[in-house]
Amino acid sequence: MLLAHLQEINAARDARRAAVTITDLDTGSTRLFREKEVFDPPVSSALESALRTGKSGIVETGGRSVFINVYLPSPRIVAIGAGHISQALAGMAAIAGFELTIIDPRDSFASPERFGPAQCLTERPEDVFQRTPLDAYTAMVAVSHDPAIDDFPLMKAIAAGCFYVGALGGKKSHAKRVERLAKLGLDDAAIARIHGPIGLDIRASNPAEIAVAILADIILTLRTRNVTGTLDEAS
Repeated sequence: MLLAHLQEINAARDARRAAVTITDLDTGSTRLFREKEVFDPPVSSALESALRTGKSGIVETGGRSVFINVYLPSPRIVAIGAGHISQALAGMAAIAGFELTIIDPRDSFASPERFGPAQCLTERPEDVFQRTPLDAYTAMVAVSHDPAIDDFPLMKAIAAGCFYVGALGGKKSHAKRVERLAKLGLDDAAIARIHGPIGLDIRASNPAEIAVAILADIILTLRTRNVTGTLDEAS
């Protein structure tokens, strides 16, 4: 690997952005791409698949064999609210390969010993986000069921382009949430990004099942997200 490419990949890793190298197996020449916002020109389906799955491999394109090596940031979940749903999600997220951070300013809820490997912070979300900004490889899960705690993280997640934004509550609760967020300046397209009610509809009836539905929805969104955002070709 060229030193310049290694430096680019390390910079992308530090910034939690994707990087991809494509090596022609006949000539040995390598191109490096850095993630941006719009693919120009459109990428091949093989490159799209690599960006969605994080899997590298050999593909045939244009009659040539190339090796696609993809470097993706580790996907993570930020859960707002340290209730039973987050407690159930803690173990499941780790098994599925997600780093989980639980944020709840209510000391009586956020007892770290309840959440196993997950990081549990008894702070205001806005203070945490100043240290650890949200990004396109973060899933936001607002499950405190308290608008005073949930609404700000939802707005920040949308602004940051989080790949998944979900909020707990039934249809009536979500309708009220939509009204609040609209008054705060979010447009219809932004509000439509919120998965509410949260999770896949599996008829969940307890916190553990709701956590399963949330995690499944996160994985589905991650693997089907729009990746024709941008790769700028580097030399």
